[in-house]
Order: sequence, then structure tokens, then C-alpha cells
Amino acid sequence: MTRRTGLIGLAGAFLAACTPARFLDSVFPDDGATTLIKDVSFGDNPRQKLDVYGPPDGRPGAPVAMFVYGGGWSSGSRREYQWAGKMLAAQGFVTIVADYRLTPEVSFPGFVEDVAAAVRWAVDHTPEHGGDPSRIVMVGHSAGAYNAAMVALDPRYLKAVGVDRSRIKAFAGLAGPYYFPNLDGPILSRTFAGASDDKIYQTLDYAGPGSPAAFLVAGDADKTVRPRNTERLAEALRKEGVEVESHIYPGQSHADVLLNLSRTFRGRSPQYGQLTSFLRKQAGLA
Repeated sequence: MTRRTGLIGLAGAFLAACTPARFLDSVFPDDGATTLIKDVSFGDNPRQKLDVYGPPDGRPGAPVAMFVYGGGWSSGSRREYQWAGKMLAAQGFVTIVADYRLTPEVSFPGFVEDVAAAVRWAVDHTPEHGGDPSRIVMVGHSAGAYNAAMVALDPRYLKAVGVDRSRIKAFAGLAGPYYFPNLDGPILSRTFAGASDDKIYQTLDYAGPGSPAAFLVAGDADKTVRPRNTERLAEALRKEGVEVESHIYPGQSHADVLLNLSRTFRGRSPQYGQLTSFLRKQAGLA
């Protein structure tokens, strides 16, 4: 293990364990962006809150981005990911980082419904903060990639909250689980075992011609979510004529494909430039 790989592994371990703010600030220094508003409720549950970040120039009519964090559907806090919100805001997006309900409080589809509800809030309220909710992109890592993909691909979730799916111009999935026909292990069993039919929660089954453009990546050293998830979803979307950019990064782990977007580790991979270029193109930014 190289020293840099070791540092990334250490950062990922701290992140998964709700690291202290001082450590997070040192590993994930802010990109230039503005904190627009924090602790906004988009539902009645205490977990249904979000923060909003804006581009440094404050120009009105910016496209909207939503970052959805992972944590096995059982952990995570938007406080740990303000760096990701500011990273996207620095690229010209009014950006939302929202919490969502977790297991065991809810199981599937409660957490997906929360992400859809946050999109509803974005449509209603981001114009107040300089956003254009007719151009929304979604970015998620791990379980968050699953949540973002389900909202982007299965039209029922946005329809249920009165949002036209055509507003979603792209989604980016980082090391997401998109196909698990067997609920092996405690995480999947507690999260999805209550569903009446496995077809309901398999992201792969919702790849269709109306899907938004997709940026899908994973690391070939990922032992948490196998990269075949990314490869299979990319293939399914391409078969439907959907624009897809996909990459499997050599030597990269499950945590690496998130950490590569931070200023600290960005230079070790082309991922940051590939992601931001793809999202800016799909959102109509120069």
C-alpha cells in the first residue's frame, strides 16, 4: 500500500465513523462557494432537512445539483458532506445536500421517497436562491447513488411529488449498487426484505429510453459494491439509446471514487474533471 492510498483509506474510515469537523475540514478543504441557507425542512421528520450552496459569483439562473451521500442506508449526515455541496456549487450549480430517513426507522422505499421530496423542494424554492430547477443534475455515492438513480430512472417517485422527470438532465452514480437479486448480508436484508417483489427495487429494471444522461463510475478494487453494478447499468442504458459516460478506475476502492472529488485527492485521478465536464455539459453550462 502506498502512502497516498493509506491516507485515502484512513480518510474513508474516519468519514464512515462520523469524523470530527476539524479532521473533515483538513481532508476536505472548501472549494470556493457560498453557503446560501442551512437546516431547511422539506418534510415533517427531523431527518428531512437540507442545506443549499451557491456559485461564488451568485449569478441567477444557475442549474441545480443535488448530492446524495451513502452509508448503507443506515448512517450519514449532510454535515459530513458540505464539501461535496461546495465542490458542485463552485462549478456553477445551486447545490442541495439533503438528509433522508435511515434504517431501521424506514426501509425501502422510504429513503428514495425522501430524495424525491427534496427534489420537489428544489423545484419550488431554488429560484429564490438563484437556481433554475428546469435543469437539475443528481450525484450520489454508494447507497446515495442507488437513491439518486432510482429517482432519476423510475418515474413513479417524481410523479408522486408532482415533478416532471424531464427536469432531471443527468445523474452521476459513484460506486452504486444497482442490481442485487439476492438479499445477501444484513444491510440488504434489513433494507429491502419488506418489499413485495424484487423487481420493485432493482435499478437495472428501470433503464429506459426516457432516462436522463448518466455518468457511472467505480473502482476495480471496490470490495464493497462490485464494479459489475456500474458496468451492467451502463450497458442497459446504452441499449436504450441513453447517453452514458462510464469509467472503471484501476486500483481505486469504494471510498476512493468519492474522495477523488475532494481538493485533497483530486489530482490522483481524472475523475473530477470527467464528472464536472459531463455535468456542466448536460446542464447547459459553458
